[in-house]
Amino acid sequence: RLETSKKLSGSPDVRGSDLLVATTHHPHRHMASAKSHSAPGAGARGGLVSVLGSNLEAIAIFRMTFGALLLVELVSRYQYLLPFYSDAGTLPLHLLRPKIDTLYSAVCVHCYGGSMLYLRVLLTVQVGLAMMFIVGYKTRLASIGSWFLYLSLSLRNTWLNFILDRYFHHLLFYSMFLPLDGTWAVDSRRRSSSSKATLVTPATIALKLLVVWIYWDAGYGKFSDPLQGWTLNAKPLPALDTYVRHTVGARYMYSLLGPEGLKLMTPTVPFAEMFSPAIALIASYFGQNGVLYGTIAMMCFMHVGIAVTMRNTVLLSLVACTAWAFFLPASVGADLGLTQISPTSKSPEKKHSTRRHKFSGGVICLFVLGSLWFETLSSHCNQSMKHIWSTLLHNRWNVFIGAEEYVTWEIAPGRLADGSIVDIWSKTDDVSWEMPGTGAPCTSTARAGRWRSYPYLAELKGEDGEVLWNYLCEQWDEENGVNPDNPDKKLLRFNFFMLQADVKPNMGFSATRKRLIHSHDCLSRSNFDINANSEAAQLPFKVDAKLTKDEL
Repeated sequence: RLETSKKLSGSPDVRGSDLLVATTHHPHRHMASAKSHSAPGAGARGGLVSVLGSNLEAIAIFRMTFGALLLVELVSRYQYLLPFYSDAGTLPLHLLRPKIDTLYSAVCVHCYGGSMLYLRVLLTVQVGLAMMFIVGYKTRLASIGSWFLYLSLSLRNTWLNFILDRYFHHLLFYSMFLPLDGTWAVDSRRRSSSSKATLVTPATIALKLLVVWIYWDAGYGKFSDPLQGWTLNAKPLPALDTYVRHTVGARYMYSLLGPEGLKLMTPTVPFAEMFSPAIALIASYFGQNGVLYGTIAMMCFMHVGIAVTMRNTVLLSLVACTAWAFFLPASVGADLGLTQISPTSKSPEKKHSTRRHKFSGGVICLFVLGSLWFETLSSHCNQSMKHIWSTLLHNRWNVFIGAEEYVTWEIAPGRLADGSIVDIWSKTDDVSWEMPGTGAPCTSTARAGRWRSYPYLAELKGEDGEVLWNYLCEQWDEENGVNPDNPDKKLLRFNFFMLQADVKPNMGFSATRKRLIHSHDCLSRSNFDINANSEAAQLPFKVDAKLTKDEL
């Protein structure tokens, strides 16, 4: 007989959110449970408790893997502090503050100061909190602090935000209400807890619903693509054929499957995304651990495939895999050989206040309702970058919707004081118009990561645009030691081009097209007062003027 014990917030066994702990009490069921743990893939019927809840071992696996990826992301941010977050970078505070409201200014602690010292201190605090999160030390403080500071960092420069930040934002939010230190944690040594108990809390319910929504939104977006890029009838090429070609791993996959294999595989992706979470929940209900493990493995394999075949997606793919930890069965520790097989013991029943449980449920409901409001009822003003709502409540996941029709990359030829021409974007002495990449053609340039947002800011004008583009001048001079005693390497002017090539069958690409995005004079502070004719006259090299004019 499955029954729900009283909540344990006052118990020394589990600290954190109030928990509804499902345990088995019938002696024969204990024997069956122990027997089921002996073989991965077998298990007693889980019921709704297994559908809605998660166990401490699964939560601990999430904590360690997700926390490690958070740490990697935060450490990588040190290199972006100067160009994207400081007053000496592309978005100084004197340009940002007039564009945001009072609430935004209060929540964004990264907007309190623009010095490198201040920003490094904040980021170091975030790194410390992430390390506490990983080892399970004061996890309530670590999760709350990590979520708030990550939100603040995202608000400091919303130009840089993409789907990876959405994953970190949502998963950190719900982590605040989980018993992250229940087992395999520094703090768990102070107590004896039943790591195989299935815990049902507002956070576990919301997290599983979040995973269902993420994959439904992504899968349905592909399924409803107007150009039918994810169908057998995709024209001119199926979506996978256009995406799987930009890495060495992608080329190996292409050689193994061929165009026909990718064509047959393409329609399976939307259905796998839309229905895999539902299959996992059904398997949890009936205690079919083999089906559950298979579903989780299939989805993680899909994400690893994305990481191997598409550039700049490794961290995103791995973070997506961590969310599946909440679906792992109560026998996961024994199945992995990390814990001994033992029946689930009855948890002590103690009466306690339900205030904390109600509070966490109320906060989560407000967050979910806020997301629904933002996506369905909010006005254009509420969705603007003036307010925090877009960063706080945005909850859409429909990426890679259609087939990739063309690839893009950037170059920025510039003239130095000594008359030489260099590419200041890739920081090389040679200017190449060919598609970049090592081992495979790709859309990646020398500036990956957060720099990928930079070309999409080309529409900025006035002082915003002046500061944005002038940073490239200052960066080149700084990195090349330009000073009064060494003036030869000073950058005088540059042109920023976006290059494109159409995707063709059999791993082919069309001839390269070029489009002038911006022409910048590093010695002038009025680049946006220059008309198109004088811009063309400033080109530091000879180009096809007719083609440039047509594309502009």
